[in-house]
Amino acid sequence: MRGFGQASRIDYSILLVTVALMTIGVLFIYSSNVTTDGTLLRNEHLRQIGWAFIGLVLMIAASLISLGVFKDTAVIVYVAVVALLVLTLLFGRVVGGARRWIGIAGLGLQPSEFAKLATILLLARTLAHYGPTIRRLSRFMMTIPIALLPMLLVLVQPDLGTALVFLPVFFAMAFAAGAQIAHVLFFAASGLAVLGFAVIPPVEEYILVRPHPFLATFREPRLTFIVLASLAVILGLSLGGYYLTRRRMFGWFAYAAGILKTGLAGAFILRQVLRPYQIMRFVVFLNPQIDPQGAGWNTIQSVTAVGAGGVSGLGFLQGTQSQYQYLPQQSTDFIFSVLAEETGFLGVLVLFSLYFYLLLRGLVVAARARDSFGSLLATGMTTLLALHFFVNVGMAIGIMPVTGLPLYFVSFGGSAMWAASIAVGMILNVHAERVGAMS
Repeated sequence: MRGFGQASRIDYSILLVTVALMTIGVLFIYSSNVTTDGTLLRNEHLRQIGWAFIGLVLMIAASLISLGVFKDTAVIVYVAVVALLVLTLLFGRVVGGARRWIGIAGLGLQPSEFAKLATILLLARTLAHYGPTIRRLSRFMMTIPIALLPMLLVLVQPDLGTALVFLPVFFAMAFAAGAQIAHVLFFAASGLAVLGFAVIPPVEEYILVRPHPFLATFREPRLTFIVLASLAVILGLSLGGYYLTRRRMFGWFAYAAGILKTGLAGAFILRQVLRPYQIMRFVVFLNPQIDPQGAGWNTIQSVTAVGAGGVSGLGFLQGTQSQYQYLPQQSTDFIFSVLAEETGFLGVLVLFSLYFYLLLRGLVVAARARDSFGSLLATGMTTLLALHFFVNVGMAIGIMPVTGLPLYFVSFGGSAMWAASIAVGMILNVHAERVGAMS
């Protein structure tokens, strides 16, 4: 561990922006719990202050521990977190219909938050070790299970929003490590196909109303298996044609057939895992008015709150949607809506500026890192922060499905706060390593 006398290596601008985001979070968590008559329903803001303080301690600790220690213990940390995910599935506490929480020393922790960090840590070590050989398909394929295993364990809880974070982080890190774009795009397109094909049956039922013969492939298992078998034949013939003739046309046929086959098979499995309310989130994303009093309520109320803020907002503690408790999970998933209603465009601009600065500094640190491990570590952590920001804000303003991802540092929650703090601490660590190497 580095000495505390080397504090000059810390990027204090990142630290100050993080503290500013934490402060904003405490203020609007407090506001979200105050009613129209001034009654404070819950003391969540006090708990958030405590979690923020612990988060700062974790952040500083993560910035001081040598990167070599993180690299050497990456496998141990990953295995330990995966074991926690398994224990959560077996003995975890059920909250909101999902088994996501586990009690440790009297505290309720969400291991999936820390699984993101452990996955990034092991991916950074593995990708750095492979170096330029990551361009080989065999090497690329060997790294996928690192992200896939915790993703599947989280998906079974079920927690679709958190599970969906692992693959984009993996793709960003693999791309930064030098993986071929064709390999990254194949798996990215396959992932999108899985989601798209999975929601086709409910979309057909609730939006199209009348069944379409072509879409029967996605709702009837017998037809699904027939199409999968056909795609397997096409894939086999295309691969055979490519290896015999070396004509790229056959390669592209195999590429497309592989995406369709993976997407259709994955969608069939995903529909067996997801709960009806999770699938409905994607349907109401396309049209919230399908179920305005149910699944669409969240989006409708959130968009209403954001729109009501106008340019300068209604004023702190003056938001109507939040004060009347119309917003669902307004201190967690939809804390951005509370902020937007009370501070308006100007307040949102401040929040965006803080987050964009944090993300920009993370990318700069990744680009200037001393070695590939530090660069990939900073890339992964910055991507994680960016995903939470864009997805949370996106679902609050109705341009993305409601997935339950918190807005790091602002949403109420201890596990999310600590995971985000450690992520920023590791970015600070990579920066400090470079500064130390230059001095």
